[in-house]
Amino acid sequence: MNQHKFQAEGISAALDLAVGHLTEFAIEGDGRTLKPLHRAPWIGRDDLPEGLPQGVVRLSGDFLCAPFSRSDVEAAPLHGWSANSEWQVVSDDAVAGGRRASFRLERQIMGAVVEKTLILRDGHPFLYQEHSFTGGSGAISVAHHPMTEMADGGRLAFSPKRLAATPPDVTEPDPARGAHLLAYPARSSDLTRFPAADGGQTDLTDYSAVRRHEDFVTLVEADHGSMGWTAVARKAEADVVLVLKNPAELPVTMLWISNGGRFYAPWNGRHGVLGIEDGRAAIGHAASLGDNWLKQEGVETAFALGGRIAFRQVVGAMPLDGGDPPSQVEALPGRLRLTFADGSHREVPFDETFLRIGEPILK
Repeated sequence: MNQHKFQAEGISAALDLAVGHLTEFAIEGDGRTLKPLHRAPWIGRDDLPEGLPQGVVRLSGDFLCAPFSRSDVEAAPLHGWSANSEWQVVSDDAVAGGRRASFRLERQIMGAVVEKTLILRDGHPFLYQEHSFTGGSGAISVAHHPMTEMADGGRLAFSPKRLAATPPDVTEPDPARGAHLLAYPARSSDLTRFPAADGGQTDLTDYSAVRRHEDFVTLVEADHGSMGWTAVARKAEADVVLVLKNPAELPVTMLWISNGGRFYAPWNGRHGVLGIEDGRAAIGHAASLGDNWLKQEGVETAFALGGRIAFRQVVGAMPLDGGDPPSQVEALPGRLRLTFADGSHREVPFDETFLRIGEPILK
């Protein structure tokens, strides 16, 4: 595998240059090595079903979706060429207090040049990333695709959300091939009481190690004026995975719940994977450009191309005892503070300027 590896003090990462997926991401903390991101167990096997997109064949860690889901405006595989084709290394440099690596997609998307910048900082338990599009025409829907894995389930917490909604189409409608837990289509303003397929309700903040299901639900950010965040307290792994964004850039968080609900290859009923897909998108490129339900809610679902557009996300992890996620995550000068239900706090080094629109990528 053609990987590009880079590291800073206490943290390391690697990018699969064939598809632009993160294949390695490790954080040293409290005498432990945390590995918050999922890597598909079928990578490297030669007995996979024919016709799978390269982004599925090499499914790892996190990657850029451009467009998100179906590429039905400009021909490309699922999640676009950004998740299925080659990237080249532009630079890999030491910077003040860390390391910065930049990459360029060898293909253009809608005529735009696509670049990826990844930053690791000494002592920070986070990967800071920016994606940019320069030139092109039309508009593009985008999303990040970080995936974590839970061997024994976990608990989720979020920055305030206005609503959660499932799409019209059931994820796995054929019970011989898969199973789903949520109702389709459905919506709720209470994440702990979402309509279930059996007519009852289920808690989206509880990731069960027992239930087997494949589901997809979109969370719309509330107008709270601060950083958007997702926290996943993983029980067996004894850590909390954090995914941070600026809601003005990425107004929705799409949860891909792949918890053993696909019985066919290459999934084969494996459980425990959660995608936390912060984006500006509906499901499919054409839908994102058209009159979709999110636009009717006042939510942007694509970026207009032509000049230079950029958006950022931060993903990381820290050790956690107790199994409950934070009730609040806030950026303070030079640090990130997690507040828990019992009033306790945890703080870690953090570049609080990174997610501000218009800020330089490095201080």
